[in-house]
Amino acid sequence: MTRILRIDAWFDFICPWCLIGKRQLARALEMLADAAPEAQAQVHWHGVQLLPHMPAQGVPFAAFYRDRLGSAEAVRGRQAQVMQAAGLAGVRIDFARIALMPNTADAHRLFQLACREGSAAQAEMLLERLYAAHFVLGESLCDGAGLLAHAEAAGLPARAMLPAIQGGMRPFRNEPGFGPAPSGVPHLVFDQWLQVGGAQPAEALLAAMQMALQRGCAA
Repeated sequence: MTRILRIDAWFDFICPWCLIGKRQLARALEMLADAAPEAQAQVHWHGVQLLPHMPAQGVPFAAFYRDRLGSAEAVRGRQAQVMQAAGLAGVRIDFARIALMPNTADAHRLFQLACREGSAAQAEMLLERLYAAHFVLGESLCDGAGLLAHAEAAGLPARAMLPAIQGGMRPFRNEPGFGPAPSGVPHLVFDQWLQVGGAQPAEALLAAMQMALQRGCAA
């Protein structure tokens, strides 16, 4: 008998740990398919705007992190830590190409609309494209035309997605019904009760999924 495993995943586009965590989750889902083929995982993505008061056009990336961490040396240390974890997860990140720390409000609205109006495959492709736009290509996620271009490339009609970029960069609020967003991302909730924070290894995520499935079977 098929057992549905609901996974709610909270993220922000500017968080490298969210991208790393996404790869670890994908690996854990592959492991789950081998270990429990009767389980069918359904991932629901929820955006969290970590910097809701960011200026509409963003701020210089290097200056932002230097001010946030206190020194250029601290920034280099943090980025080295991220790059090490990214390499282990098979994630490509090019900090040298990122010129802007963006306001992600419209990017989140676009993805939320894509999840509502498009297919799961289209939403997944858009999510990957927006991560790559920021972390690999160094594109601005504040650019409405660029956001629409990524939506079109994911198979979503630009006209239907247009309302998402007409928010004037007002702070993004997730859809109602899920309670307050977590204060930190990435954040995963399995079967609406088992919570896992941070970019955990695939093995830890697999263990969490198996625990959630076991509780569901016992209920």
